Amino acid sequence: MKKQEIDFSKLVNDCSLSPEEFAKCLDLGVEMMFYIEEDTFDRKDIQNVVFAIKRIIDNLRK
Repeated sequence: MKKQEIDFSKLVNDCSLSPEEFAKCLDLGVEMMFYIEEDTFDRKDIQNVVFAIKRIIDNLRK
């Protein structure tokens, strides 16, 4: 897989949240994933989404 730099500042600039507020919102999304009802999504798909969100959060906090 090819690595790609993503400018998350553009994503944050397009919304009304500060980078820290945006990261907190993504954190909340990760926490919500723990309360999804069984058999709603494939477990591996959920893990991939959580991994992607955590990478975004980490990048925003740099």
